[in-house]
Amino acid sequence: MALYDMTGVKGDALITEHSLVKLKRSSFAEQNIQERTHLQAALRDHIDLIDENLHIVAEEFGDFEGANRRIDLLCIDREGKLVVVELKRTADGGHMELQALRYAAMISTMTFSQVVNAFARYRKSRGAEDHTDGTARSDLLTWLDLGDDEEPAIPREVGIVLASENFSQEITTTVLWLNEFHAFDIRCIRLSPYTLGERLLLDVQHVIPLPEASAYTVRVREKETAVKQAKESSADWTKFIIDSPTGSTEPLPKRWAILRLVEGLHGAGITMAQISAILPSSKALQVDGVFLDEDQLWDAVQAQLGKSDENRKRWHLGSPLIEGDHTWVLNNNWGSSTRENFKRLLDVAPPGFHVREEGEAD
Repeated sequence: MALYDMTGVKGDALITEHSLVKLKRSSFAEQNIQERTHLQAALRDHIDLIDENLHIVAEEFGDFEGANRRIDLLCIDREGKLVVVELKRTADGGHMELQALRYAAMISTMTFSQVVNAFARYRKSRGAEDHTDGTARSDLLTWLDLGDDEEPAIPREVGIVLASENFSQEITTTVLWLNEFHAFDIRCIRLSPYTLGERLLLDVQHVIPLPEASAYTVRVREKETAVKQAKESSADWTKFIIDSPTGSTEPLPKRWAILRLVEGLHGAGITMAQISAILPSSKALQVDGVFLDEDQLWDAVQAQLGKSDENRKRWHLGSPLIEGDHTWVLNNNWGSSTRENFKRLLDVAPPGFHVREEGEAD
């Protein structure tokens, strides 16, 4: 696969044989890109290049008994599954798949409290002011869309991401076989450096699975994971669909389902005062003034309501509800009381509003 600079085809310029300029394929070795100090550091801070549904919990993780090895990046996905990210700057990937499999086996018995502890240490290494286990736990529960009163069970299944400049046929054949016949979740991502003048560009391509097939694969695995977690965990991973006179939402985690129902009720004429009166105290905050910017809204919450000790990630600051000269912000931590709060909200809802669980007939 090649990349081209097509600046020459823009505007009214005459298209010539030089309108498309092929970019020069380079290598990490040629550009003196080091594996840990450059490549790993860049992907650590931009993990969404690999998958926007990954959250880093540790770097150079090596809490293994009887082994002196370290995982480049240890992540957790939205379903609570740990994911090993193994990086190589070589053109063939070396034996990275075997290395990653060893790592996956070693962390397959980690508990949520161990993940929290690892994340707290990672936050400290990155200079976070508050790097206690309590803050780390709260951040992870927010990421997983769970309440503070819920304790997720980490599945034994571990995902693997192999990211390299290229892969040998031995690696791709092994990965395809493991995925197809042994239900592994291994992804191969090719990182290709190109030069454009003095600039160094990076092309990121998902090699295995192909993007066309990955969406279906992800949906199947999400369903299987949710069923397993429901049996093993005290956490509620159920997704909900909000039906209203204007249509139905996609299946949503509970914090987003509550928000969408409140937004729908507010749009239908139910005041925020009515809504907040039937919800648990402090789940809906009112501040004077109209604030659409998240930072300004949080500053107002802290100044007017004295919430300086609150975790701002626990609030839907990006989805404020405006009513007159006031701004309301909803909490996103509902925990095990989600269904009870749905019922309370539906008691004041006009006709046409309904909440159902994913898979339930409409």
